[in-house]
Amino acid sequence: MIRVLIVDDHMIIRRGLRQILAEDARIGDLHEAADGPSALRQLRTQPIDVVLLDIALGERDGLDVLANVRHEFPKTGVLMLSVYPESQFALRAIRSGANGYLNKSCAPDTLMAAICRAAEGGTYVTPEIADLMAQDIRREHGQAPHETLSNREFQVLQLLAQGQTIGNIAQQLSLSANTISAHATSGLQHLERPFARGIICDRRREVRRLDQRGGTEQARCSSGIQSWSQQGGPHATPIRPLQPPRRHGMCRV
Repeated sequence: MIRVLIVDDHMIIRRGLRQILAEDARIGDLHEAADGPSALRQLRTQPIDVVLLDIALGERDGLDVLANVRHEFPKTGVLMLSVYPESQFALRAIRSGANGYLNKSCAPDTLMAAICRAAEGGTYVTPEIADLMAQDIRREHGQAPHETLSNREFQVLQLLAQGQTIGNIAQQLSLSANTISAHATSGLQHLERPFARGIICDRRREVRRLDQRGGTEQARCSSGIQSWSQQGGPHATPIRPLQPPRRHGMCRV
């Protein structure tokens, strides 16, 4: 029987997954954790076959937790769960060592198939991810700009796009402000300007959809990169604040 650890910062998600998995005879012990440190403590004290890991764990990035699990428990299967589309994180998660990437809207049968595959040490690939892999292989002109980013650069740019300041990000990731600024500068140098703006637009849509806090999203989104430029990125080209969406603009929200 497969022993599963569910790692998600939302209790309702953990309980829902637990209820679904408990109905399947192939599942044995079920455990829950609300954050990365709690998940690692449980992995150190009891045998786990598969970890279901949310890619966005409040103050800690799921890919960071994945790296820790891979380092300490290389034989444990890890499936990344997310509300974000496969095109945004799937290939990055699999390259970082995940055994699969599932959208939280997937069917229970898909979830169980992925768990069984991960428990065997394999990688579960959905048709959407297979298509992304095929596109990646067929690409003639090298990697897309965002694929050249390190996980840390990608994470810092996401947080800046959310509207967080260099100081807040440094505190959240337990790094110095200078280090965060360096990651931001390096990341933006890897990106073409239109693509960088596209990442910010994608994140603004996610913030608006998930945060639901009125009209603050645009200000938070546009202010993050701008404040980084003012505080810690003196060598980077400043990015203009995002303008309200236009009818034919890149970012329609």
